[in-house]
Amino acid sequence: MKSVNTVTLLGNVTHDPEVKALTGGQTVCTFGLATNRVWKDKQGETQSLPEFHNCVAWGRLGEACGEYVKKGRPMFVQGHLKTHNWEKEGAKHYKTEVVLDNVVFLGPKDKQVEAEAAVAEEETVVA
Repeated sequence: MKSVNTVTLLGNVTHDPEVKALTGGQTVCTFGLATNRVWKDKQGETQSLPEFHNCVAWGRLGEACGEYVKKGRPMFVQGHLKTHNWEKEGAKHYKTEVVLDNVVFLGPKDKQVEAEAAVAEEETVVA
């Protein structure tokens, strides 16, 4: 049986991106994205539960995210989940990230449109 590891999120950026150039010349950009799950409870009251996601973009996509992603900006992202685990002082730790394959910068239009078109044409290389 085949499996699927696909993530699609629409949310708001929680902090400005952090961009790094790795020793091999590859660019990586990380930022947070917040989403809300909204539903009505048994009493008919609207409830909301925020969820926070760690996003990672590589290569040209990472460069574009570093340039156009800003705290508070709405974004649509697609990618896959990658979980890292490590042990520190006898305790096991986990961190799950959304490795981005595609982004759509939402909000006010500016020179971002050209960047979106350029990024859409290129394939993302995942290190």
